[in-house]
Amino acid sequence: MSDVALNVEDGSVALELDRSHVFHSWSAQASLNPIVVAGASGCEVWDFSGKRYLDFSSQLVNTNIGHSHPKVVAAIQKQAALLATVAPSHANLARGNAAKKILEHAGPGFEKVFFTNGGADANENAIRMARLTTGRDTVLTTYRSYHGSTGAAIAATGDPRRVPNQFSRGHVHFFGPFPYRSEFWASSPEEECQRALHHLRRVIECEGPTSIAAILLETIPGTAGVIVPPSGWLAGVRKLCDEFGIVMICDEVMCGFGRTGDWFAWQNKVLNPEAVVPDLVTFAKGVNGGYVPAGGVIISPKIAHAFDEKAFPGGLTYSGHPLAMAAIVANIGAYEEEKIIENAARIGNGVLGPGLRKLAERHPIIGEVRGLGLFWALDLVADAKTRQPLAAATVARIKASLMANGLLPFTTDNRIHVVPPCTITEQQVETALAIYDKVLSAIAV
Repeated sequence: MSDVALNVEDGSVALELDRSHVFHSWSAQASLNPIVVAGASGCEVWDFSGKRYLDFSSQLVNTNIGHSHPKVVAAIQKQAALLATVAPSHANLARGNAAKKILEHAGPGFEKVFFTNGGADANENAIRMARLTTGRDTVLTTYRSYHGSTGAAIAATGDPRRVPNQFSRGHVHFFGPFPYRSEFWASSPEEECQRALHHLRRVIECEGPTSIAAILLETIPGTAGVIVPPSGWLAGVRKLCDEFGIVMICDEVMCGFGRTGDWFAWQNKVLNPEAVVPDLVTFAKGVNGGYVPAGGVIISPKIAHAFDEKAFPGGLTYSGHPLAMAAIVANIGAYEEEKIIENAARIGNGVLGPGLRKLAERHPIIGEVRGLGLFWALDLVADAKTRQPLAAATVARIKASLMANGLLPFTTDNRIHVVPPCTITEQQVETALAIYDKVLSAIAV
């Protein structure tokens, strides 16, 4: 814990200021009672009373490097003293180094990086690039998806939050594969993949292939439930994109930078054994642990060179902000030097995943365990046979009990998303598993 003395009264003041003056996202304001976080380090956060929480939410699945990593903090401080801000039209060393480091891990098939302030505007600009380079308008996305809350990003989003926000044109949704809750009456992952690809082909044909600019996919849908698609899905989408001249965009905002035990989820050999490569990749969150807002689009040569002679009609004041770029360089450096990506794969696939499956054997309330690396979800059910989702009120009780027991969870709908920082230790995982077990044992459905 930080050596700064905690004052309980400061916590009361912070909560009063928040409830008086701060407007929260995705919330009915009158019912909020947020915990007041005083500080954080590694995989823990604490409040002003000194109560500590093991952070198994990674906040919004973005503190992949853990909290207050000294190398990243020092890099931000050093950059602030040298060059705190600069217009995006100027070149600066931090931005160039950040782009270089990202491209090194994206691998062959990419040439440039366009920096944004976060994931939503990364998806906005990827859509813009696809439309401008194809001369087409329509963007296809899955119903079970989240791509951000700005204009085109929220229209591209598949979940119900898009409904009051559909102000952008040219968005069509389809069902992606989800074997546990199949829309296709599939009896196996292979059949689910085959039928989902047939459905996508029919949507393309019915919408008119020459009208479709892009297929935008979360490589692994995150907020929708950590829905790991069957092997063959990405290759099948790539084949359809190539057949019809459609840009393939992988949204790696949540699942990128270590979350699956890989630099990018589309590089995972289980998920993508054919090693197909998208045309554009969007990122944010784990690229610098969320320490300074940053996102971007990784661009293939064909799309990048389309703007060699004509101007790209987009930009942001804080594109490639020096503090964010310094944080990216230090973050990726720490990943490399401390083998954090390897830790995510080892702990996630060797300790956390098996531990969650053992929990499912003990608790019928867990209908399915899904995930890769340190990206998991427990699909909670009221009835294991019918797979009826657990009621929201019961999930709220589970969340409150987890927090009372010192674990900060990520819950949405009928699910617990198990998403600790990629720096998590085996001992911390065992502690968390014991807390999940204790809380689920006490819950009566």
